[in-house]
Amino acid sequence: MTVSATLLTCAAVLWFVGGNLIITRSLTRVLMGIIVCGNGVNLFLLAASGPAGAPPLLYPGTSKSAMSDPLPQAIVLTAVVITLGTTAFVLAMAYRSTQLTGSDFVPDDLADHQVALRAQLTAERARLREEREREERPKERRDLRRELRRRIRDARAYQAREADASDDLWDDVLGADPPEEPQ
Repeated sequence: MTVSATLLTCAAVLWFVGGNLIITRSLTRVLMGIIVCGNGVNLFLLAASGPAGAPPLLYPGTSKSAMSDPLPQAIVLTAVVITLGTTAFVLAMAYRSTQLTGSDFVPDDLADHQVALRAQLTAERARLREEREREERPKERRDLRRELRRRIRDARAYQAREADASDDLWDDVLGADPPEEPQ
């Protein structure tokens, strides 16, 4: 069995391009990345399945050695269906995001921002403990703590500004029902 280096290179390029598109913040680019990655997977599976042969149908007089292997074809068909379902899901998500915000751009997650700030605060605390053990300049430590407290206050203010959602998460995600007209 020989595998075409050109097909494998094309599959690798499709994976690379699709992966780079997936990690962007625009849902349209994520959608394109999923489609391109799916095509790369399909191309890789077909390239790795071996040479083309006769259809895998058992007619009288057909030798089994001349037939192509049906398993990679079935796997590619399954991959196509999975890619189609994922594409439909991301397309619906992009459409809903565009309806709600007017853009398909995905903003930073507030929880991620909190985790990063907490990790930075923990690192700074560890550094301050080491400095305290060495008895180095308490004024700088105090200034650094004030700066960290200011960053935490700024982060909380940012969260408060970003938390303009209503109390009903169901309505925020799916959209509120239109108000009923009086009869």
